[in-house]
Amino acid sequence: MNTIPLNRRRPNLALGEIFSFAYETFISNKVRFALTALGMVIGTASLILVVTIGMTGRQYALNQIQAIGTNEIWAEYQGGAQHISGSTPDPLTIEDLAAVQQEVPGIVASSPVARLSDRIPIGNGKEKDVTILGVSHEYLRVRNLIIPSGRFFDQVDSQAHNKVALITEKMAIQIYGSAAGAVGHVIKLTGLPFTVIGTFKEHIETGQTEIEDNTMLIPYSVSRYFTETPSIGLVYFSMADSSMVIAATAQIKRVIQSRHRAESVYTVDNLTSWLAMMDRIATALTMVLLGVALVVLLVSGIGIMNIMLATVSARIREIGIRKAMGATNREIRFQFLSEAILISLIGGVLGVIIGLAIPFSVRFFTAYRVPISGLSAIIAIVVSSLVGILFGTLPAIRASQLDPVESLRYE
Repeated sequence: MNTIPLNRRRPNLALGEIFSFAYETFISNKVRFALTALGMVIGTASLILVVTIGMTGRQYALNQIQAIGTNEIWAEYQGGAQHISGSTPDPLTIEDLAAVQQEVPGIVASSPVARLSDRIPIGNGKEKDVTILGVSHEYLRVRNLIIPSGRFFDQVDSQAHNKVALITEKMAIQIYGSAAGAVGHVIKLTGLPFTVIGTFKEHIETGQTEIEDNTMLIPYSVSRYFTETPSIGLVYFSMADSSMVIAATAQIKRVIQSRHRAESVYTVDNLTSWLAMMDRIATALTMVLLGVALVVLLVSGIGIMNIMLATVSARIREIGIRKAMGATNREIRFQFLSEAILISLIGGVLGVIIGLAIPFSVRFFTAYRVPISGLSAIIAIVVSSLVGILFGTLPAIRASQLDPVESLRYE
């Protein structure tokens, strides 16, 4: 009679067999393992949604600034040097604007801004204080304004010194009941009649610009009727490309400073610093939210570890039988580790599906183009796998170190 040598061992389990056995274990304990995977689903979905929220916030902030004008540069006279009192004013002039246009390449539009003020009649014997800005026809482009009704004055209006004006949409609604209702009305400034040809508003109302609620725009050539000197308080420039803004800002300041006294102070600035600040804020917010999502994943990992430790305690006799049949410590360890990885992967994949489904749904059912990061989905899968490995290692090691004789005696 043939006998099997006692020292002959069953061949090692293949990787596929180990994962197949882990899957069967998962199926036989669906409720327990599903509840364990639920935390991973929430954590993974949170990670993807956090990245989506951060990217959406960043995109929104950048769009807001771009609506103001990322190619925009402005120059403004600040006064004499601080240590010099009573110095003669040295403001900007229209000749400075012409010099900058001639010496700085890449400028596609520019406009002076001459600030005036007046009181206008609004009917019923009432008057209203208004801010009057004398600007060029290119002011529409450099300030990226919206024209709800009517039109903006053009180069012909400026050259012909036509007495035309635009008022803010808010002012038009307040005085005439609607933006369109203001077009065609006549407003007198110091006795001169100006015909309202349109209304305007900023893309983004920051409250930090020269435009106020009661602002009226007139051609710069006409605004000279009300001023004794050719000085202007503010000059705008628009560059052909945003990549030229930083270099052009320095060039514009150099040209302006070279045309005035050394002690005179001028501010030449752009929105680059705002863009950088918004980017830092959005990044910091994303990092904070990512930290919260990672905490959720860690809690999920602890849940996996607890359930796997409980599983080891419930399957001590099974481990003893498998060891008696020739299973090695390495196989036992990998068996339980594969179960932990399977739980975390199932939770991770479901979390990725949910996390991507929400922004995709927003893009499909609404007009909002919510940014979607495929990289965040890959990172979420990798992190969920690492969580399964990290928190599944301790239970797997404990299972592999059980004594087979003691395990067989366990009831």
